[in-house]
Amino acid sequence: MRKLYFILAFTAFGFNAFGQKTIDQRVSELLSEMTLEEKVGQLIQYSGFDYATGPQNSSSATVLEEIKKGKVGSMLNVAGAQETKKFQELALKSRLKIPLLFGQDVIHGYRTTFPVNLGQAASWDLKLIEKSERIAATEASAYGIHWTFAPMVDITRDPRWGRVMEGSGEDTYLGSQIGMARIKGFQGKGLGNLDAIMACAKHFAAYGAAIGGRDYNSVDMSLRQLHETYLPPFKAAAEAGVATFMNSFNDINGIPATANQYIVRNLLKNQWKYKGFVVSDWGSIGEMIPHGYAKDYKEAAEKAINAGTDMDMESRAYMAELPKLVKEGKVDPKLIDDAARRILLKKFEMGLFDDPYRFSNEKRQKEQLNNQENRKFGREFGSKSIVLLKNEKNILPLSKSIKTVALIGPFGKETVANHGFWSIAFKDDNQRIVTQFDGIKNQLDKNSTLLYAKGANVDDQDQSMFAEAIETAKKADVVIMTLGEGHAMSGEAKSRSNIRFSGVQEDLLKEVAKTGKPIILMINAGRPLVFDWAADNIPAIVYTWWLGTEAGNSIADVLFGNVNPGGKLPMTFPRTEGQIPAYYNYYNTGRPAKSNKDRNYVSAYIDLDNDPKFPFGYGLSYTQFKYSEINLSSTNLKGNQTLNIIVDISNTGNYDGEEVVQLYIRDLFGKVIRPVKELKGFQKIFIKKGETKSVNFTLTPENLKFYDDELNYDWEEGDFDIMVGTDSQNVQTKRIYWSK
Repeated sequence: MRKLYFILAFTAFGFNAFGQKTIDQRVSELLSEMTLEEKVGQLIQYSGFDYATGPQNSSSATVLEEIKKGKVGSMLNVAGAQETKKFQELALKSRLKIPLLFGQDVIHGYRTTFPVNLGQAASWDLKLIEKSERIAATEASAYGIHWTFAPMVDITRDPRWGRVMEGSGEDTYLGSQIGMARIKGFQGKGLGNLDAIMACAKHFAAYGAAIGGRDYNSVDMSLRQLHETYLPPFKAAAEAGVATFMNSFNDINGIPATANQYIVRNLLKNQWKYKGFVVSDWGSIGEMIPHGYAKDYKEAAEKAINAGTDMDMESRAYMAELPKLVKEGKVDPKLIDDAARRILLKKFEMGLFDDPYRFSNEKRQKEQLNNQENRKFGREFGSKSIVLLKNEKNILPLSKSIKTVALIGPFGKETVANHGFWSIAFKDDNQRIVTQFDGIKNQLDKNSTLLYAKGANVDDQDQSMFAEAIETAKKADVVIMTLGEGHAMSGEAKSRSNIRFSGVQEDLLKEVAKTGKPIILMINAGRPLVFDWAADNIPAIVYTWWLGTEAGNSIADVLFGNVNPGGKLPMTFPRTEGQIPAYYNYYNTGRPAKSNKDRNYVSAYIDLDNDPKFPFGYGLSYTQFKYSEINLSSTNLKGNQTLNIIVDISNTGNYDGEEVVQLYIRDLFGKVIRPVKELKGFQKIFIKKGETKSVNFTLTPENLKFYDDELNYDWEEGDFDIMVGTDSQNVQTKRIYWSK
């Protein structure tokens, strides 16, 4: 008992059980020694000088001088053991020798690139997603990086927005689950481990709802919609212990997110009790001036710090203005202390005060230069992210002994493009990345022939290569067309009003189709594209996204049946841009259309079916899965009872395969209208041919809760539809009653 009192006494005075000072104590002591300017310095982040991911406002000489004076807390776009060590040495010349944090956009891999994030989401495989970030963290930390600006947990329903490639799609539940898996992967067993980097939940909040799908645009929605659809992934990230948050560029209710006290100070820091720090997005503090919310940098800095934005990324507003604002009494110095404390806490947690160079280790970097195990995983992950959209007459999988194959399209021999947007460029990428041509050629038998014709460029009107492509197709037993959008056509600042095949690619496809040869279409993209003609006329379609370093091998594994595709769409694919925004969990109207042909005085288009081309959750397999009738533990529940939902899945085809079994519910009547269905669970299961497996889901009243018009979060008794199926449209339904 005396020993327990001794431990408690030490803890109360800021010491741990071993008599050492706690991190909180060390931060408090450091803050007491810091000047106002040094505290503000911790709130400053600049970009390195080799390349930038936004418009730069600072000269290299100025930045280096400010680092030596302790006026910079963090750098981004500085990577490599040698380079980070050089910058850290400058920071240690400052009076208090406070180390720098090094941040980087590690979005879908580092040295080993994995599928673009939307493609990863198509795997619906949380374990694979977590492992990919575990590898990314291990590789990035070996290059001296402490912090990634990921995951992006923005929900989006508009594929015109270029940054859909960086997120997990349209669904709040799926997006929340994937976001937590990514955080767990990045942060590993905890900050301070050499293979763990700080994660960052972005963009807070509602960035994915930019009007018209135009990047950086305004956002206009009700607070109920904000809380119900766009905030849950961020709340899940905070509860998962994500180290940092990043502001979004947009406004919410007319107030830029960077200075929005409601979401940052009141909600995130006060209601959610978040203890990490918030970084602005690139220049977003200064951008409040063109927003029309601040007249100058001084007012922008005042509004941002008061709202709870802790770190200024590349605006140069905080360093210039915060000391003056404090001295003028316009900013409470306690806010500066709080922001600096949050940042210093992370530096202590990362172990940087004990060893500022602990991540700048050239030996570790060399070990991750070309890690074969990581590449092997990348190949597996790529194949698991592919979605089979169409497979008439079971044209796939191909036989490896097929006599002649023609690969036609602008992406057949691409290397760097396979990275997709938001990837880290290395000088040897042309040699490291597996092309689609090489991946296919390596799996064909030695007596088979692989022909190639580019056929068209990605984005111009040149048809001069058509003739060669057509002649090449005529020589083949099967034609693989590889079309889509260039890797830099999806990503930040890559919004598109026309999301069809760019240039003359569709014309090329139509001309090759006239040869009568069987065609397999591979679509390379970072977003859902519109390809109605192809969907109606081409027998086999495989959505390959951009798959990363091992792209060619991943694709060949699926085409030749080494891997049975099991991917499912994380976004609805529209028939045309006129359907956008298209999403499965819409609200019904008072005049719902009863079918695609019902168009008279109902909510419908007179010139287009209501249904999407491919629904959320859709994806085929080389085998067939048969669902039994849903078995419910009860159809009449009360209070906090648990509903058990059981369904048997049988593999009735000729291949072993994976199936994503999806659970949806519908609350039929409420004080506010509810979506026609909501995803509430999913399980990815492997079933051998001829085998049957049971899948069990559980629901409690917690799964039934929603926000009403006054933002009360609760559930109501009443009728609920329980739906289980292979995608959001192909479900079977049973009704229950749940009373309070």
